[in-house]
Amino acid sequence: MTAQATETLRPRAASVTRLVASISTAHFVSHYYILLLPPLFAFVRADYAVSYTRLGLALTAFNGVSAVLQTPAGFLVDRFGARAILIAGLLLGAIAFAVAGLVDSFWVLVAMFGLAGVGNTVYHPADYTLLSHHIPPERAAKAFSIHTFAGMLGSAAAPTSLLLMQSYWGWRGAFVGAAALGFAVAALLVVQRDVPVVLKPAGKSRAEQGPQGWRLLFSRPVLLNLMFFALLALISGGLQNYSVVALGALHGTPASAATTALSGYLALSAIGVLVGGYVATRVAQHGLVAATGLLIVAIIAAVLVFNLGDALLIAMMAAGGFCTGIIMPSRDMIVREMTPPGSFGKVFGFVTNGFNLGGIVAPMIFGLALDHGAPQWVFLMTAAFCLLSIFTVTGAQKSKA
Repeated sequence: MTAQATETLRPRAASVTRLVASISTAHFVSHYYILLLPPLFAFVRADYAVSYTRLGLALTAFNGVSAVLQTPAGFLVDRFGARAILIAGLLLGAIAFAVAGLVDSFWVLVAMFGLAGVGNTVYHPADYTLLSHHIPPERAAKAFSIHTFAGMLGSAAAPTSLLLMQSYWGWRGAFVGAAALGFAVAALLVVQRDVPVVLKPAGKSRAEQGPQGWRLLFSRPVLLNLMFFALLALISGGLQNYSVVALGALHGTPASAATTALSGYLALSAIGVLVGGYVATRVAQHGLVAATGLLIVAIIAAVLVFNLGDALLIAMMAAGGFCTGIIMPSRDMIVREMTPPGSFGKVFGFVTNGFNLGGIVAPMIFGLALDHGAPQWVFLMTAAFCLLSIFTVTGAQKSKA
């Protein structure tokens, strides 16, 4: 199911740079919006006098809507165009958070987070479609790495900037400030001129193009990539969300050392993404790059079962983060290369739903291990998921026609 395409006029380098910058900025906004509520939890809860459980309904609405509607959003992207859908998603999110900040009603807040969840569905299918259609193949891996890095920056910037706005204008002002960011990026996309299409369908008949629509999504390569994304979410979930607690329970690692190790993991993940873009540009065997990185992460996760001492622990976690980051551009290139032009929206929308699936499962299995006094299984299961991921990614590449 290799993407067959024809090439049109090559876009200028400056046009490509502007496109990557604007799409990456939109990805920054998407990650920023995902973390909008958690830093402001205490202030919103006190204002509405609700429990944390009840306030969590807002996040449930956001994530539930996103999970259900992301694949349909991918179909809309392929039908009506990625840029228009991306602009609409940015505006929906911005409007939702502006209303949530301005209207004094808890249930309006929950409803607006549901609306923002609709807006959140467009980012992966629209972003990856724009990058896949308009970026020359030799620059695609770097573009994907910058796009992923920008999302990480959005996650990193959200807590500090939101708390700063809250200190000046309250949590409602922080919501409105976040909404202004979405409006500004939507305006940037509106005024940006079109970039010539690099990849487009080669004019084959439907039979020659292979499976279409939902048949394409339920084909073996796409389903294997869905599993790959879900397993990556489990790997990241285990190391990011549970390593500090697991290390403390397993080895008595001080919280300061475990947190430093986690910070090293996260920082080196971001650097690894950028390095991974260069690697994926120079190494055509993207499955081999991903499999190698996953094998190293599996070994590191398994070694964390042993008490390494603070210095070696920090170094190992940082190395694991770096390898996790390197995988990501190759991950995206694997999906790009197996997707027929004209179907990027639906395929990327579908396979990136694996993040949602993994995010749902991770708390259950890792939390269960901790609750039953078996913290070592946080690392052993993470290693197992890495090894299983190798089979999904190599299987997906072998399935390409």
